[in-house]
Amino acid sequence: MPLRFLIVGAGAIGGYFGGRLLEAGAAVTFLVRPRRAAELARTGLTIQSRFGNAMLRAPACVLAEELREPFDVVLLSCKAYDLTGAMDSFGPAVGPETAILPLLNGMRHLEVLDGRFGAKHVLGGECVISATLDANGGVVHLNDAHTLLFGERNGAGSERVQTIATAFGRAKFDGRPTNTILQGMWEKWVFIAAAAGITCLMRATMGDIVEAGAAEFGSTLLEECAAIAARQGFPPREAFVDQNRRIFTAAGSPLTASMLRDIERGAPIEADHIVGDLLQRAGQEEPERTLLLRIAFSHLKAYEARRARETGGPNAAHKISA
Repeated sequence: MPLRFLIVGAGAIGGYFGGRLLEAGAAVTFLVRPRRAAELARTGLTIQSRFGNAMLRAPACVLAEELREPFDVVLLSCKAYDLTGAMDSFGPAVGPETAILPLLNGMRHLEVLDGRFGAKHVLGGECVISATLDANGGVVHLNDAHTLLFGERNGAGSERVQTIATAFGRAKFDGRPTNTILQGMWEKWVFIAAAAGITCLMRATMGDIVEAGAAEFGSTLLEECAAIAARQGFPPREAFVDQNRRIFTAAGSPLTASMLRDIERGAPIEADHIVGDLLQRAGQEEPERTLLLRIAFSHLKAYEARRARETGGPNAAHKISA
């Protein structure tokens, strides 16, 4: 029997990868809220991409209160601050053999999912894609990458990973199993934390930072994050460091972190999950080795404090002691 996929949410990431699987004939159901379910029933799920557009009429959707049976694979791409609510909503879909494939950044979510469902259910995963939703709720793919890497966290091959890889192989995206998924996740975390830290701190693109004569700060922040990963047993590979050092010092680069775009529109951010958790794993030894990362995190927390005050929302402070 074909795998049954539950895609948690039909936003830019879930909508893209879930839509591509549905386009390829996979058994896909989107777990959505009532408003999104009504929107998809009315307009369908559209994808605009240089790899081909898609119009998927009336994709199968389910509300949390309607979940009654387990799925084979739960694909999870929510924001870190929505993880608790997401787990509550898809919990009934996790049966004895269900694989949970999270695409969140960082590492804390793995520990949270393990605690709720057990480590045997949780694969490692990461994606490389830039996508957004348009005014009508359609998915717009913005770049030329649509990669989804996944695998068992112990580095071993498995039948379930191969079965998922076969399903991904029919879809119009680059879905690949890997035996080094944790190494890849750590390297992506290093890049995202450094990119978010420097572009949010400077409120500027990488190119603007270089033009201001401040490229050294981006490189220093990248080194601080890489050093934390190394102390955790996942030293970034030389090719990764060289490539990203060039990215952080490229003149004219329009690159910014998505976290900066969230700040610019007054949205919630993943400060704790992306930057704060990395600092926690650095520990309190030799705090000068993470000075710039600490400054960047304080900047993000100041934004959260102001946003909470202005919106009347909660302000869940997550402080790093000196």
